[in-house]
Amino acid sequence: MLNKKQLDDIESLQQRCEQEDFTLKLNWETLRSRNGVMKNDFFHYVGVKLVGFLGLYDFGNKVEMCGMVHPDFRRQGVFTDLMDEALRTALQRDYKLIILNTPAQSHSGQGFMKQLPCEFSFSEYQMKWSNMELDNYEDVVVRPSNRDDAETEIQLDVHCFKFSEKEARDYYQRVQYEDTLKTMMIEKDGRAVGKIRVDHSGGEAWIYGFAIFPEYQGKGLGRKVLKKIVAEQRQLGYDIFLEVEATNDYALRLYESCGFKTIQRQDYYQYKKLEG
Repeated sequence: MLNKKQLDDIESLQQRCEQEDFTLKLNWETLRSRNGVMKNDFFHYVGVKLVGFLGLYDFGNKVEMCGMVHPDFRRQGVFTDLMDEALRTALQRDYKLIILNTPAQSHSGQGFMKQLPCEFSFSEYQMKWSNMELDNYEDVVVRPSNRDDAETEIQLDVHCFKFSEKEARDYYQRVQYEDTLKTMMIEKDGRAVGKIRVDHSGGEAWIYGFAIFPEYQGKGLGRKVLKKIVAEQRQLGYDIFLEVEATNDYALRLYESCGFKTIQRQDYYQYKKLEG
C-alpha cells in the first residue's frame, strides 16, 4: 500500500515531467487503491527527492507498465534500473503479455522503447468533451450496477474487449475496490445489455469500459447512452474525458460525433520475452 508521502512524491514528479507538453498515464485510481499484497511500484530516490518511478498495472494475465524520470536525472541509468527490476518481477509472475506504455509526444520515452526488445502494438487516444448540444437520449435506461450484474459485466469484457474468462473475473474483482469508479448498466427491454464506467479523480470525469453486447450494437443505443452520461456529468460540473484505442474506428467516430476531441495519444508496445 502506498503511503501519503509516496503518492505526493509521484504526483510532484508527474507534474514536473508533464511540463514537457505530454500526459503520463499513471492510473491514479489504481495507485490510490493498492492493497500492498504484491510489489507493483518501483522508486528511485536521490536523498529525499523522488527522481524516478515505474508502476505495474495488473489485468489478469496481462500487465501494463508506465513510468517516468525527472528531466535533470535522465541518461544516468535511472529508468534502466527501474525497468530491469520491474521486468524481473513481471517475468517471475509469468504474465501472458507485458505491455509498455509511453506518451506519443515523449521523445525520451519513445527513444527508450527503441532500446528494448519490444514491438509497437496499438495507440490509445485521450479525448476531451467540448460543449455541444445534446439531445435524443431521454428514452435510454442507465442504472447503477449491483452484485447481480457481476456475470453480465464479466461477459461484456470477454465479448467486447477480448478478455479471457480469468482476466475478466480478476478485473471485475479489482475494480470493486476503486472508490472513485462508478459502474452503470445499460438496459434494453428490461435486460442489461451493456455497461459504462465513470471515474471521478482530480475534479474530472473519465469514461471507461464502455461496452454493449455485439447483437445490440449498430442500432444507436451507444450514442444515446454516451449523450446521457455526458449530459449528467456536465450538469454535475465536471470536465469530461475518455479513452479509446485507435484500432476501434467505429468508437472513435462515435465519440467525435458526440463532441469529443483528441488531446493526447499513448503508444503501447509489447515486450518480447527473450529465450534463455
